[in-house]
Amino acid sequence: MGCDAGQDNEKPVHRVWIDEFLLAARQVTNAEYGRFLRGTASLSLPPFWSDPAFNHPEQPVVGVSWYEAIRYCEWLNASTGGVTTGGATTGRNFRLPTEAEWERAARGGREGALFPWGDAPPQSLGGYAERCAGHWKTGPEPVGRAEPNAYGVYNMCDNVHELCRDWYAPAYYVASPERNPRGPETGDRRASRGGSWRHHIKMSRCAARSSILPEFKYADYGFRVACDVQS
Repeated sequence: MGCDAGQDNEKPVHRVWIDEFLLAARQVTNAEYGRFLRGTASLSLPPFWSDPAFNHPEQPVVGVSWYEAIRYCEWLNASTGGVTTGGATTGRNFRLPTEAEWERAARGGREGALFPWGDAPPQSLGGYAERCAGHWKTGPEPVGRAEPNAYGVYNMCDNVHELCRDWYAPAYYVASPERNPRGPETGDRRASRGGSWRHHIKMSRCAARSSILPEFKYADYGFRVACDVQS
């Protein structure tokens, strides 16, 4: 994890071991989040839900707080026979990914590379200029339109920032455990990863870290779901 050429919060570069997990190939879409809203009879719509720049069914849902993303995972567990409220596991435990899991998946097996495809800058990718000149000026793309990485995962470093499970601390890597790091025990902000349609450079490095107050809702923040692998 980390990058010596990155910001201070990405240092030191260190090796961690992560238990097997599954990660959604795509960011949660408006269509999927709509099923959650209907299934819970929720009247709390994301603030950009009716905005034509953000409400295509296959665009990633945005304007969802960390707390709402957690509630989505809880609903998914309840809908699929996952973890019960008492903590007993009857199926898969759907949840947000940790920072370590997210970075592992983003790298696609390319240890030490800056981006999922290697070290070449994003601007060198085929079709990058055309994508920036199109829908990326006003909102995120529908999920899964760009090439996946070597693990078959789409949009890991672009489209919308993705919420992670961990509390965020800039110096966490100094004290991070070697196995299954899950961030500090407490904090004020939650960790997030990935690039955003709002930035001049749309794609982040795999190691780049960011954070957000858990109650905040932004038009360039979304999430994807992870789950435990049952033995």
